Amino acid sequence: MTTDSMRLFIFGLGYSATALARSVLTDGGTVAGTVRSEAKRAEIADSGVEAHLFDRDRPLEEPARALAGATHILSSVPPDAAGDPVIDQHGADLAALASSAQPPRWIGYLSTTGVYGDRDGGWVDEASELFPTGPRGERRLAAERAWLALGERTGIPVHLFRLAGIYGPGRSALDTVRAGRARRIVKPGQVFSRIHVDDIVQVVRASMAHPNPGAAYNVCDDEAAPPQEVIAHACDLLGVAPPPLVPFEPAALSDMARSFYRDNKRVRNDRIKTELGVELGYPDYRSGLRALLYAGH
Repeated sequence: MTTDSMRLFIFGLGYSATALARSVLTDGGTVAGTVRSEAKRAEIADSGVEAHLFDRDRPLEEPARALAGATHILSSVPPDAAGDPVIDQHGADLAALASSAQPPRWIGYLSTTGVYGDRDGGWVDEASELFPTGPRGERRLAAERAWLALGERTGIPVHLFRLAGIYGPGRSALDTVRAGRARRIVKPGQVFSRIHVDDIVQVVRASMAHPNPGAAYNVCDDEAAPPQEVIAHACDLLGVAPPPLVPFEPAALSDMARSFYRDNKRVRNDRIKTELGVELGYPDYRSGLRALLYAGH
């Protein structure tokens, strides 16, 4: 189908999902989605996106109307301790679309590479067993299974996108350095995978064009790298001295920040290339940060 006949509904207009919305709108499609507050709805009032209020405690007021005619549906809403808020509140509404005159052609769920857990620096791909570390990863895995179960019940193709660390305009190591918040925490052997937001959009749109029911895709660049090297490169691009190296164990980190270091793995991204034909615009953090700098971000 052409983009100008696409109607995309997004649960959770966050950073990556909003970038996708802009791409679809630019190509002539229509986009509706959810935000959590009136303030956010006012903020995007002129964006061309039809915004609805939604969170676990505030379901869509008229779900049948909001979802009517959606050709594609994406959820970027993270699970909470009770489960996946979208499935819990609107799973039945989504299932009902399967018997509508024009059921959705595609559903996508933005997950995380955290579902693989810790591999002590080893490699994982989409066929690897899932051993999430900690409650956040366990919730993500449960949410993935809930979305796949919805696809099995309804026959609507559901796809999982396991995102690595997201960066892009306004959200990169360059911004961290400029804000004076950069730290070079060193945990020997630790690496993280990353992905530029534009490449997330490219992967999701390639999947929309080539649905494959039940497929999971690792969405990351070609090079997992130590976090201290990324900060050092950002400093070099900006012409400033890098902050001192700080050992991980005694570093003053929040529980949330420390939890990210529990998982150490390298993530293969072959499937997005071989199955979807994706050629990454930013295959490593150096090309991504350089492009952001030259674009003034």
